[in-house]
Amino acid sequence: MKLGSLKSAQSLDGDLCVISRDLKTAVKATHIAPNLREAMEKWSAKEADLKKLYSDLNEGKASAAFPVNEKDFHSALPRTWLFADGSAFIYHIKLVRKARNAPLPETLSTVPLMYQGECGQFLAPTEDIPQRDFAHGTDFEGEVGVITDFVPMGVTPEEALKHIKLFVLINDVSLRGLIPEELAGGFGFFQSKPASALSPFAVTADELAEGYKDGRVHLPLDVTYNGEFFGKANAGAMHFHFGQLIAHAARTRNLPAGALIGSGTVSNEDHSKGSSCLAEKRMIEQIETGSIKTPFMKAGDTIQMQMNNSKGENIFGKISQKVRSV
Repeated sequence: MKLGSLKSAQSLDGDLCVISRDLKTAVKATHIAPNLREAMEKWSAKEADLKKLYSDLNEGKASAAFPVNEKDFHSALPRTWLFADGSAFIYHIKLVRKARNAPLPETLSTVPLMYQGECGQFLAPTEDIPQRDFAHGTDFEGEVGVITDFVPMGVTPEEALKHIKLFVLINDVSLRGLIPEELAGGFGFFQSKPASALSPFAVTADELAEGYKDGRVHLPLDVTYNGEFFGKANAGAMHFHFGQLIAHAARTRNLPAGALIGSGTVSNEDHSKGSSCLAEKRMIEQIETGSIKTPFMKAGDTIQMQMNNSKGENIFGKISQKVRSV
């Protein structure tokens, strides 16, 4: 099924909605759970009712159905208790580390990299990206994310896969100009990782069909920058699968229901597939031509991300944002 969060003046979490498979119609599901965050906390008790409503909607039996306008929707999960963002694409790690002359970690292929990101205020998928200072180096990062139910501390990677309930896309906004100095302090990302945006709709694994296997989403992430092709890297190239990322996050803590785990920037070694962030493209330019040609984002620049299934059908809706100077 597909779920979304309709914007509401009464709640920062929005109103839980079920979305039709073709993304054309929706129906409120607030009688089942007021919002997606609370639905995740009671997933085992709510899943069957949500599936029934989804079936009714697709069969034209939902009397209160209304047309979908993606601008009316928050990020699928407007806020939650935890956003832990991994970096499961090793080629991306190699490129961005090279860009800032940083050494590769000795455990690159054995231990996932991960940081705890902003989780209390995701941008809406059509909301402007605020930019305070051009020197901050505003960048987008296209990712796949999973939303879990409660995950117990010490879970194995294989067990962790069973806790994945929903999938989303993520635009992990990064401020590249702040990262080197911040990391040099030895305490990790904070100012350099402002609010991210999620796709308007979250989907269960069956909506990905054969695209989901081995704990990875084997589908290309379509990235369009300022109206032009930027990337179509396959998200199935993750070195670490989602079960490994979840298990890493849960090594020393329980993960609350509604935890969001990001894949890190989708990246392929085949440069013909393009990139999913500016930092990668800039480093590739440096390697291939000896100089960087692509600047970071400026006011008015636009970024769009979506993922289609093997039939060419949009799965998650679209992240479509513009940079705004504040």
